[in-house]
Formats: sequence, structure tokens, C-alpha cells
Amino acid sequence: MAWMWLIIGGLFEVGFTTCLRHVDGFRNLGWTAGFLASVTMSMGLLELASRSISMGTAYAVWGGIGALGTVLVGIAFYGEPATPVRIALIFGVVLCIAGLKLTAH
Repeated sequence: MAWMWLIIGGLFEVGFTTCLRHVDGFRNLGWTAGFLASVTMSMGLLELASRSISMGTAYAVWGGIGALGTVLVGIAFYGEPATPVRIALIFGVVLCIAGLKLTAH
């Protein structure tokens, strides 16, 4: 169950980084509310998951999911480049996340 909380928390991290792009100095109230809700859920789920998963592994996986998801959102919705090197590096992050999960006790 802890891994599920960790993955969902990582997805909320993608939510707060995406919202952060639009908060406009915290003047855009809708995006600010989305940012605050997402960061609260993300951190809360990371804390919950880290009760059963070692903190180093939990944080690395959580951060990796957030980074990977944020890059994919940037490519899909904000016209960021999807060069072969970026795609290869994304797969590298995925492999590292999978490796951490597979080696967790």
C-alpha cells in the first residue's frame, strides 16, 4: 500500500509543478489553490509512504516520478522539445526508479 501512496504522491508533485507555472506570483487564485492542494497532498502522501519505505528510497522515487511527469507535461502541453537525448534520459530516470523499487527491502 505504501508504494501506491508514493506513486500517487509523485503524481500530485506533477500537479503542483504544473500549477506553479501558472500562479503568477500567487495572484492567480485558481492555480494557487491547485498548487496548495497538490503540494499538501504530495507531501502528505510522501510522509505516509515513508513510514514503510526507507526515506532515501521514497524521496528518490517520489522526486523521480515528479521530474519525469513534469517533463512529459512540458512536452505534451507546453511545446518543450522531445529530442532523442531527452527521451533517452527520461527512460534512464524510469530505469533508476524501477531499480530503487526492486532493491527496496
